[in-house]
Amino acid sequence: MRKFWCAFFVFSPIVAIIYSIISSMVPSLGWWFPGASVTELGQRIDNLFYLILYIITAVFIGTQVAMGYVLWRASRSKDERSWFSHGSHSLEVIWSVVPSVILLFLALYQMDVWALFRVQAYFPKEAREAPVAEVTARQFEWRIRYPAPGKKLQLKPQSDDLYDVNDLHVPINRPVMIQLRSEDVQHSFFLPHLRVKQDAVPGQIIPIWFKAERQGIFDLTCAELCGWGHYKMRAQLTAEREAEYEAYLKKLQADQNYDGHATPSAVAKKDE
Repeated sequence: MRKFWCAFFVFSPIVAIIYSIISSMVPSLGWWFPGASVTELGQRIDNLFYLILYIITAVFIGTQVAMGYVLWRASRSKDERSWFSHGSHSLEVIWSVVPSVILLFLALYQMDVWALFRVQAYFPKEAREAPVAEVTARQFEWRIRYPAPGKKLQLKPQSDDLYDVNDLHVPINRPVMIQLRSEDVQHSFFLPHLRVKQDAVPGQIIPIWFKAERQGIFDLTCAELCGWGHYKMRAQLTAEREAEYEAYLKKLQADQNYDGHATPSAVAKKDE
């Protein structure tokens, strides 16, 4: 009976881990990442997470098997005395060097992805030269500033800039960059479907770039506890074709410039 419980407590966690990994690879279950990433960079970030998952899974299974072997040997005989070792130089070297090598490998392996995502010099030139919007986080909403159609976004707000709240629109199939700010406390700009996450720090302008490769409406949330209304900072990213993106900006411009007498864009579109 002792051997049964030995095997049960050793191998049941291994079976559970393997089952979880296999199940997480079935997108319909939604047990893992929130759907396939809609950006190429996001897919490379996913691959880094999977690599770490495989390493820690192999280490977990290895330690469980080693522990199972020790417990199994100990359960065979009541008279067999335990062997105790203290201060083994060889063991200390092994469990110090092996994790260090693994961590060094991960640090070097992810450097190109990290640089492409975080270092502005590696951003696509097209995105760096023409940011599509400025996103300002504040308690408890995302305030978005666009340049007027045909103009470039300036760091200093212009009189003809366009504004929206909690609805960020970007064109698909081209790299875009936004300027991230915070008006009050620290927030965190998080697009889970694009694997984009960046803190918004008061007093700083932080550039973020991504390239949405399919149309859709995706979650935009705050991943930093920013106050009592943190739960309300839910917005959306609308990735759309270039023509639809330009039409959105023109509609936003017409609505913003509506003086109460001319026909606003929403009414004009309905009358057509």
